Parts: sequence; C-alpha cells; structure tokens
Amino acid sequence: MLFQKTLASDKRAKFRADLKSGRLLRFPGAFFPLLAMHFEKAGFEGIYISGGALSAALGLPDIGLTTLTEVATTGNQVARVTALPVLIDADTGFGEAMSAARTIQLLEDAGVSGCHIEDQVAPKRCGHLDNKSVVTAPEMVQRIRAAVEGRRDPNFVIMARTDARASEGLDQAIDRMKAYVDAGADAIFPEAMKDEREFEAVRKALPGVPLLANITEFGKSRLLTTAELESLGFNIVIWPVSTLRLAMGAAIDAFETLKVEGNLDSSLGKMQTRKDLYELLQYEGYNEFDQNLFNFKV
Repeated sequence: MLFQKTLASDKRAKFRADLKSGRLLRFPGAFFPLLAMHFEKAGFEGIYISGGALSAALGLPDIGLTTLTEVATTGNQVARVTALPVLIDADTGFGEAMSAARTIQLLEDAGVSGCHIEDQVAPKRCGHLDNKSVVTAPEMVQRIRAAVEGRRDPNFVIMARTDARASEGLDQAIDRMKAYVDAGADAIFPEAMKDEREFEAVRKALPGVPLLANITEFGKSRLLTTAELESLGFNIVIWPVSTLRLAMGAAIDAFETLKVEGNLDSSLGKMQTRKDLYELLQYEGYNEFDQNLFNFKV
C-alpha cells in the first residue's frame, strides 16, 4: 500500500510500448493482490485477472454472475499493489453498448491498464465449454465502438475477444477479428484455438495487430510453450486460472492428509514460510514508515 508509486497512466503507457516490442509478454493470472506482488518480484511482464478465477473464488460458475462493481474492485485491489500493467476480463461489457462505455471508465478509475470484451451473448459461459452462442458481428462492433468512445486515457488497451471459433469456424472468426480491429480494438483475443496451426492462421490474417493467447489447462487449446507462442508471433500469453487450480489442488490434498495424520507437518515443505510472506508484504518497510511518522514522545 505504501510503496507502490507508479501511476496508472505510466503503467498504461508502458503496456502500449511493450505491445510493440516484439517480445512475448507473460501475464499469469492473479485473483488476489498477494499473487500479483509475487509475480512482479518473479519478473513477469504483467498481471491478468480472469473472470473465471474471480467468479470461482466467489463460489460462482463463470456464467456472467459477477458484477461490474466486483470486477472493478478486484482490479483496483490488484493494480494498487504492483507496478506491472494489469489486464482484466470484462466479460461482455456488462450490458449493452452504453454499458460497455461505462465499464471502460470504471476500469480506468480502478487503475488497470486494459481489458477485453467478448462477443458472447449474455449470460456468457466459459470460453472453453461447448454450446457457446455469440452475438452478431455488427452488435459486437457496436460494443467495441462504444468502449473506444468511452475511453478517456488513450493508452488504456481495449481488446476484443471472439468466441466464434466454436460455433462459426475459424474463417468466420477471423473475419470477426478484422471487423473488431476496424471498429477500434487495440488487440485481439482469439478464444479456444485448437492448435498452433490455428494460432498461426490468426497471426497471418492480422499482421501487426497485438494478439493474446489463452493457455488454460483442461481446455480446447494445446498447452503451447512460451517459446512456441513467441515463434508464432503472439504478443501476450495468459494462464488465467492456473493459480486457482494449483492452490485448490494443494489445499485439498493437504487437508485430506490432515484428516489422516492429524496435523500438517508433512505439508510444511510446500508452504510459503512466514519469513517469505513477510518479505513479500514488506513488513520492514511498513515498520520504518510507522517509526518515522510517530517519532515523537508525549
């Protein structure tokens, strides 16, 4: 809280510049602020906030039940603790075109660096499930145009996600991506590509447009490596729900062991230590700040 001095506008400007760098930007998913602090310390280039991870953490399925307020609040909580750019999932824009414009402004106020809006119908569903439905391309174009018009900081990145691959095929999905770029989208998120050939086809069809690859476990896409994605010319990769899955898997395993063994001694080696936690939280810095502020005697 006390030590994050990078302005939201500076993070957005850097994000814009990094998108043009030719490097693959790695954005692991962080569904709470402490994870974002670790990812910055570990040397990643940005933070992603997944709507699926956020809804699951709230005990809800990823079908559009989370509100704009909940999403913006989480975005603000994460963005305030890191100097890295934060990209957030804005689902379908939380309403009609005018709502998409308001969504952009609230996310700007929250301090995040960009968001993606998708072309599913509401209520939406996870991008790697079957039987998704998408709105017409003109309706999504209207969403994007409204979002762009609502933007006040020109460096805030507005990304368009298309889920049309599953229902309309790759060629029509690519046609949609081109229309979304023409409508003002700064980047494209082609959801649920099957393999590297499909990622390659998207890259070839959209030269110079920043592209995001979603590498999510147990989904429709092959789990491509960062080296493969960089060679394909993609600009950003996200691992949206990996941290939630890892945390839940480890917690479930440990507490099943607790029921058998009566304590968690055998799990200590897998835990973050108190020392490491306090270093990440900058306890010492908080203490110094407090002592400098209250350095008087009554």
